[in-house]
Amino acid sequence: MTQMKFLLVMVVLLMTACSRQPAVKVEHVLGQTMGTTYNVKFPEVAGVDEAAIKSAIDKRLVQVNKLMSTYDPTSELSRFNQYRFAEPFTVSDETLLVVNEALRLGELSNGVLDVTVGPLVNLWGFGPTMRPETIPGEEDVAAVREYVGLDKLQVQGNALVKGHPQLYVDLSTIAKGYGVDVVADLLEENGIHDYLVEIGGEMRVKGEKGDGSPWLIAIEKPVSNQRAVQKVVSIGENAIATSGDYRNYYEQDGTRYSHLIDPRTGKPIQHNTVAVTVVHSSSMTADGLATAFNVMGWEDAIEVAEANDIAVFIIRRKDKDFEEYTSPAFEELVTVY
Repeated sequence: MTQMKFLLVMVVLLMTACSRQPAVKVEHVLGQTMGTTYNVKFPEVAGVDEAAIKSAIDKRLVQVNKLMSTYDPTSELSRFNQYRFAEPFTVSDETLLVVNEALRLGELSNGVLDVTVGPLVNLWGFGPTMRPETIPGEEDVAAVREYVGLDKLQVQGNALVKGHPQLYVDLSTIAKGYGVDVVADLLEENGIHDYLVEIGGEMRVKGEKGDGSPWLIAIEKPVSNQRAVQKVVSIGENAIATSGDYRNYYEQDGTRYSHLIDPRTGKPIQHNTVAVTVVHSSSMTADGLATAFNVMGWEDAIEVAEANDIAVFIIRRKDKDFEEYTSPAFEELVTVY
């Protein structure tokens, strides 16, 4: 399962300002999932076996993938996408939970977060298909938009209903975040209450490291030719997700085409917002909102974030430099180092 959006790398800083050595060993469990990698760190806990925790994490993430992967043709979501009938298609409680959150965020973002937009992503050459030989025309876009849109996806009880037989749902804009949340829940169930969980750049932390210091996270500077840090932050007991458009794009005839598709136009975004970071208690929610805000652009993102008290940090290009915006909720939740 891979994200259609590009997830910025958020590097965990393992040093504190005074370079203290951890008083307690920090366990590090890592592996592969959803077409990317996961990292889980937590101070050593008496009676907790690292190998057993890794086995439990792997098993749990396989379960999520079997429900929501679009790359596994036998997954629950893939079977729904292959379904060509108007009758309700019964799904698991987990898939229903994620779909309902996607629909809620779609409404909150005025339709900008759209989990049915995958066919348009493919049309513009950012899905499994290759870059198109010619740029899609208005007729091409209009033809695909006939079966794209949140209005064509309904929930009835424990089932999903298609308003068009070709409707295709891709939950990758929030599924990695959901994976982070379920791993955090698993750690809690096993008596681990201080941790960092990261999947493909989506991250959630709680408590402290082994030396009593907070988990520090570096938000990457939105430049394509180097790895640099824009901000170093501590987010408390929350999740953090970042979406950017400065690495996954192509240029043709002097025009830049981003992988971020605006469902309102059916075309790649053209504005100057380059990266958005969201902090929220749920990694799934932060994941989806980061994409939505990046797609909608500076003014709309600020308006929605402030109206809904969302912690957001936005960067846009301005001349040859960058301009930053931090919402009141971000300033309240986040400590900048």
